Amino acid sequence: MAEAIEQILNYWFGDHADDVTIAKSQASLWWGKNAEVDADIGQRFGALVPDAEAGRLSDWQTSPRGLLALILLTDQFPRNVYRDQAMAFHFDPVARWFCLEGLMHGVDRRLRPIQRAFFYLPLEHAEDLALQNRSVELFEALVSEVPAAAQSTFKGYLDFARQHQRIIQRFGRFPHRNAVLGRASTEQELDFLQQPGSSF
Repeated sequence: MAEAIEQILNYWFGDHADDVTIAKSQASLWWGKNAEVDADIGQRFGALVPDAEAGRLSDWQTSPRGLLALILLTDQFPRNVYRDQAMAFHFDPVARWFCLEGLMHGVDRRLRPIQRAFFYLPLEHAEDLALQNRSVELFEALVSEVPAAAQSTFKGYLDFARQHQRIIQRFGRFPHRNAVLGRASTEQELDFLQQPGSSF
């Protein structure tokens, strides 16, 4: 299984030694919406997503890189594999569990900063204000720890964490998920969804 872990991390982060370079080179993979990329992730890793949820990859939790791979499988990859479907968010509770377990044992501190950003994302994706607050705290700490040359990149990630936090403070949930999850939107949410930056 070590080979599968490395395949996931190499696919997601590439092999450059500099975090800022990785952030730039991988940005379209991470933040873009591309049907070909979604299909590629599904073909490469889609079968591992339910395995991660079912505990069939529990031995991966014994290493920081393995735990990070589990977080990617349950937090990031479903958003590609199941884009515009409710299943895109189905695995979020599992991803949060992996994240919180790792934080409890300081696993995140054994990863490089760009990897830690993705380790923390399950909290940023949570419809829970306490977890949103913790997400912002973690990203603030990350910004304070990276070299000056990387500050701008990681401040960008912190800004997004704060945007997510503000939405949960205001609505208690992410309105842009309502349609796909079959939830009725309030008038205030519908007005909000007409604004730039209301969806991620």
